Amino acid sequence: MSELRHLLDTTDLTLDEIDEMIKLSLDIIDNKEKYAHICDGKKLATLFFEPSTRTRLSFEAAMYELGGNVLGFSEAASSSAAKGESVSDTIRMVSCYADIIAMRHPLEGAPRVGSYKSLVPIINAGDGGHAHPTQTLTDLLTIYREKGSFDNLTVGLCGDLKFGRTVHSLIKAMSRYKGVKFVLISPKELSVPEYIIKDVLNPCGAEYKETESMDEVMSELDILYMTRIQRERFYSEDEYLKHKDAFILSADKLETAKSDLTIMHPLPRVNEISTDVDDDSRAKYFVQALNGKYIRMALIITLLKWGGLL
Repeated sequence: MSELRHLLDTTDLTLDEIDEMIKLSLDIIDNKEKYAHICDGKKLATLFFEPSTRTRLSFEAAMYELGGNVLGFSEAASSSAAKGESVSDTIRMVSCYADIIAMRHPLEGAPRVGSYKSLVPIINAGDGGHAHPTQTLTDLLTIYREKGSFDNLTVGLCGDLKFGRTVHSLIKAMSRYKGVKFVLISPKELSVPEYIIKDVLNPCGAEYKETESMDEVMSELDILYMTRIQRERFYSEDEYLKHKDAFILSADKLETAKSDLTIMHPLPRVNEISTDVDDDSRAKYFVQALNGKYIRMALIITLLKWGGLL
């Protein structure tokens, strides 16, 4: 058997490996029939210790469209974790039944712990506030399809930048490319954690600025990545009410935006993007959700091949 590889963080992949996965995704989009039976007889286990809709269904759709099958659970209460079984034991057991595992867990590092015992590749489908690498690959595929390159883009990230794992993962991924600038738009209470500045942005010399105003920077952006402002993250109701409307994207706020701006959101949204933006040709968040299926198809194929399982 070849070397077993897991995807626990986007940085587990080299830039060349990401490029190859994106190329494979584009080929899948253009030649769906070519891949319709590539995973015949293979099984994906979806171990979701934390509820999810988009990510779990996206993985299931990806495996079914590759000709494979799916088994698993959608919440910890319906697994032996409710009886006290450890993550390591669950993974060791499930890897006897499946060829690849997609795992979401509320505890940071849980997929890594599971990877030490697994007999098959593990995909981190989100672990606490740490990482969500398949969402990041989805974001990268979307950016590439819209812009044709990752270099020299100005990326605005807006909303909850402190607790948003999708934001942290995307910054880590995009900071590896040439000439990328980051505009970090959030209330002070929800600004990016210090480690993102100290351990990610500063070492690679990425240009960035922080602001509390979306309007002031809108005209600069090539990408606008929206996330939800969460009421529960504020120390007081007054502080939440003071900030909440400043971070809602509506059609009037796009008047100064570039004609080729790409508007993204990991979903689900609540009210942070008004529905009057949905029909704007620059709104790509539902296309982004579809891209999630294609990149997960490419990832499943790639990890199975790397492990000599396909």
